Amino acid sequence: MVVTRVRLRGFRSYDSAEVALGPELTVVHGRNGAGKTNLLEAVYFGCTGRSCRTTNEREVLAFGASAARVEVDCRDDRGDEHELAVGFVPGEPKRFTADGAPVERLVDVDARPLVSVFLPDRLDLVKGPPAGRRGHVDQLVRGLWPARGATRAAYRQALAQRNALLSRVRSGRASREQLTTWDAALAGPALALRDDREAALATVRDRFAELAAALGLLGEVELRYRPRTRATTPAEFAAELAERVDGDLERGFTGHGPHRDDLALLRDGRELKAYGSQGEQRLALLALLLAEREALAELRGRPPLLLLDDVMSELDATRRAFLVDRVRAVGQCLITTTDLGHVPGAGDADVTRIEVSDGVPHAEPATPGDRGTDSGSAISITDARGVAAAER
Repeated sequence: MVVTRVRLRGFRSYDSAEVALGPELTVVHGRNGAGKTNLLEAVYFGCTGRSCRTTNEREVLAFGASAARVEVDCRDDRGDEHELAVGFVPGEPKRFTADGAPVERLVDVDARPLVSVFLPDRLDLVKGPPAGRRGHVDQLVRGLWPARGATRAAYRQALAQRNALLSRVRSGRASREQLTTWDAALAGPALALRDDREAALATVRDRFAELAAALGLLGEVELRYRPRTRATTPAEFAAELAERVDGDLERGFTGHGPHRDDLALLRDGRELKAYGSQGEQRLALLALLLAEREALAELRGRPPLLLLDDVMSELDATRRAFLVDRVRAVGQCLITTTDLGHVPGAGDADVTRIEVSDGVPHAEPATPGDRGTDSGSAISITDARGVAAAER
């Protein structure tokens, strides 16, 4: 699945803009503050229905705009065209459509590109609370094996039922013995969810270590899944729940199970979230996203669209070249930069360049690159004072 074109209205610094993305590498360049990250965020917003930068989505509205809209054109492996759209009005539910038909969630649409995003100032996956890492691993599970997404849903439903029963027992409206039924109902999905997460991490663990080393993260790097349970059978897990029922009744919710698991990113046995520098944490995040992308390409033939914001400032020339070669080897990628010279091969014939500026839009001539001397496609877009303009 390839994103071919993005249209946005009332989004961040753009009153209106339309850009075409290349099927492989697209480089978005311009001065600081020109709107490069806003464009990357719009691509993510149009593919997923949510922002990758903020939980307060009022922030995505352009100044003075009452609504925002992002439309994404895609092409699947058979060459069929699809359109995704997200409409956002503060105070109202977002409106999603796929090929013109309303849908409840974009993540449930088959004709939707997978998306992975790196933002230098968003390191929650490394040093934030465990819930973010659990959710990330669950997304990887769903990307690798779509049918297994039902396991997480079944677990959450059973967990909600058990928690509701705990509340009734505490208030005297139900007997403690009734928990046995929900302990058994929770056990099967709990172990299946734990095993799915471990299987997904096994597909990326070696790649992660290799990529982290190649990107300059020194030491022995490791991904380690930390499940709460040691149970090997549903009966053993149910017994673990029974042993903890007093604590659950005191708290009023279930404190044991995969909803409390965590993922640790380690270097030389020490957690990067506590002992790594911010630069090392960024390298680890980048290595993880690249490893997941390659696993999805290998196992499903469906690498996610990779959005890399200002990643080149983190790397020296050798590692910039390594990164570009790696991302160009598979799938579609969008990179933002303040300097085209920081992206090796940016002038190549098969690279699309988008210049973001706050002046008059103009087509930019390509610089011949190592892969050929033909001009690559050059696209310019403007901020809220102008509209997208030129492309080859």
